[in-house]
Amino acid sequence: MENHTFGGDKKLPMTSLLARSERRLIDNNVHRFPKWIEGYHLTLTTLLWSIGLIVFGRLARDNYHWLWGSSLMLFLQWLTDSFDGALGRYRDTGIPKWGYYMDHLLDFVFMSSVLIGYSFLFDGSHRPMIFLFIPVAGCFMVSSYLAFGATNEFKITYLGTGPTEMRIYFIILNLCIIVSGVGWIEKILAYLFVASITVLSVIIYRTQKYIWRIDMAEQRKKQRIDD
Repeated sequence: MENHTFGGDKKLPMTSLLARSERRLIDNNVHRFPKWIEGYHLTLTTLLWSIGLIVFGRLARDNYHWLWGSSLMLFLQWLTDSFDGALGRYRDTGIPKWGYYMDHLLDFVFMSSVLIGYSFLFDGSHRPMIFLFIPVAGCFMVSSYLAFGATNEFKITYLGTGPTEMRIYFIILNLCIIVSGVGWIEKILAYLFVASITVLSVIIYRTQKYIWRIDMAEQRKKQRIDD
């Protein structure tokens, strides 16, 4: 097997609003985990939080206050997802290739579970529209992973927003639904879908343009060598 330097566990500096505070929080508390807990244990707990989101979403169909449980799942997933890699690096027991694969596979499972949970709250044509957000979310993730494969630079924050901010947005959304229901969301759901497609298109355009410049620079360098 060919050996090469793996960079999937080394993300580019995060540029989101909460990135610095989050980094300090993780660095100051990673030593507090019991020795019997390993990073891969934290990674796999995303399965539990994903199941919880679907269960609480179904329960919230009858009583919106069950969305407090969904918000708890979002917080717990932030906690375990933030500390799994950091714990492995702190103890020098990390398994970065497995972690890269499973962590991001489960990130997609978790995001899908978020949307599945919300789908129970809607009826009629609005419910299938919720499911349309799943492939859109998947495209955001796939774009990031493919860009990493092309550049060996792993970027997970775009337009000032990262995974932590997205979780906070969903927690705020849960609070709004508990207070006001979903009628107001139904009125703007189509616009939200168009907006998400627009943001995705901007990110893809900027990413492919950056990769294009890398390829062109390598072509010019090759031509100079050949000359």
